[in-house]
Amino acid sequence: MEQQNRQEISQFTLGMPDFITIVTEEKKQIIALSGDCIQTEDIRVEIKEETKQTDIYTEILLTADKSPVKSLKLRWNRKAPQKARILCDAWERGYGDLEWRGICGGRTMPWYFLVSVKDHQWGYGVKVRPSAMCFWQMDTQGITLVLDVRCGGRGVLLNGRTLTAAQIVALEMEGEDSFQAARELCGLMCTDPIFPEHPVYGSNNWYYAYGESSEKEILSDTDYVLELTKGAENKPYMVIDDGWQELRTPEYIGGPWKKGNAKFPDMERLAGRMKEKGVHPGIWLRFLLNADEEIHKDWRLPHNGCLDPSHPDALNYVKEDVKRICDWGYELIKHDFSTYDLFGRWGFEMNPMVTEDGWHFYDRTKTSAEVVKMLYEAIYEASREKNVLILGCNTIGHLGAGLMHMNRTGDDTSGLNWERTRRMGINTLAFRLPQHRTFYDVDADCVGIAGNIPWELNRQWADVIAESGTPLFVSAKPGVLNDQEKEELRRIMCKASGQKQHKIPADWQDTDCPEVWKDENETLHYQWYAPAGSIPESKDEKFHAFIPLS
Repeated sequence: MEQQNRQEISQFTLGMPDFITIVTEEKKQIIALSGDCIQTEDIRVEIKEETKQTDIYTEILLTADKSPVKSLKLRWNRKAPQKARILCDAWERGYGDLEWRGICGGRTMPWYFLVSVKDHQWGYGVKVRPSAMCFWQMDTQGITLVLDVRCGGRGVLLNGRTLTAAQIVALEMEGEDSFQAARELCGLMCTDPIFPEHPVYGSNNWYYAYGESSEKEILSDTDYVLELTKGAENKPYMVIDDGWQELRTPEYIGGPWKKGNAKFPDMERLAGRMKEKGVHPGIWLRFLLNADEEIHKDWRLPHNGCLDPSHPDALNYVKEDVKRICDWGYELIKHDFSTYDLFGRWGFEMNPMVTEDGWHFYDRTKTSAEVVKMLYEAIYEASREKNVLILGCNTIGHLGAGLMHMNRTGDDTSGLNWERTRRMGINTLAFRLPQHRTFYDVDADCVGIAGNIPWELNRQWADVIAESGTPLFVSAKPGVLNDQEKEELRRIMCKASGQKQHKIPADWQDTDCPEVWKDENETLHYQWYAPAGSIPESKDEKFHAFIPLS
């Protein structure tokens, strides 16, 4: 941000809440706060306002001896301004539902939110990698922060340990630039991000292969992406997606991850051949779903049989999988499905809690947030010796910032259905873009080129990713594009290879699918809707927030 804008930003604390609600497995207590500390039976909650150099935040500390604590709820009573517009984040990926909205008291706002009234912006959030699953709510009378400290679906047993549940930050900004305010807020929340050493872009075979692939086809894809990137500033990545693993069937997309199947006879050799051709080889895995008979029952979660990262042996098993992939020579690991495999819900089903009650991880002394961080840290640390890039998918970005180089921030786009790409891809690119280069590199997912979507729509989708300066991956089936279209894509890929453009969505407060993208030098206009309009789809599968009858 320019210096004159920085002078218009102030950081502050929310101050002490008016009420704290403590929920254990036995009871719920609503306590009016008269100081900075509450002691009730064996539970202690302390709220500390901290200033370290230029960093200002409020720290929430929880201690309990024997009580199984499920959540804390902090409430600040203060009237909201009229005509406020509010933007918030999501639990994991976006599902086409990120947007600026008016005040909605029941809206679940995970991790952070930003308020905009005319040219006045202010926001609140928790620093990345908290030890609680955190969400905000804002109504006309005040602000609420809920800290879910459960271990799975049961109260955590801290056994006298003091848990730093969260660190709250806040900022205020005068000026019309709500996007820059969002970036500043993300910067306050994450002070230690990790990024790729060079721009990441290239190909991923999923959105035309959909799991039906082979070593021969991957090598053909490698040749094709090299053709599409002639003249690029740095070499592309070629990511092998789901379909290579030993036990892969249409009904099962898990591990073991120890070798390929008949179509992928030698994964180490394949990585070497890809490197010889001139690409960075990448690979997809789903670490927690694993049918390996050598995995002990105690290493598995009780509700679905997936690996339990809170068990030391299970975590070591994951580390060995990571090291094996790195030793094979793959330079990018895309790990997927971990949020669903841990909690049994997709992000849009987490309204508001991330998982159901009644089960717990192997280590009952750890919160769910701590277990997730253990998994991400294990994957990252096991890959560091080989300097392999980590790309999370279906990951909780707020818990992964600083532990992954890139994050797939939206649900799947499509090589078959433009409406899905429009809804998921463009929406998450626009509304998660403030996290780019503040949390990690933002991956808004692929451009699926399989012959089902008009090139004019896919061309714009590829172009806006390149113009945003984020990683561009295409799933381009050889032979679909004609020579002119292929040349257009080549120019876009070369632009993406440098990531020198950094356009932002100028109309993001007006629509959930921004069409106007600009920087200080240029404004681009895109057209995201087919001439015949969108095709309605059922949303019956989406959960609604549960409101108890009593």
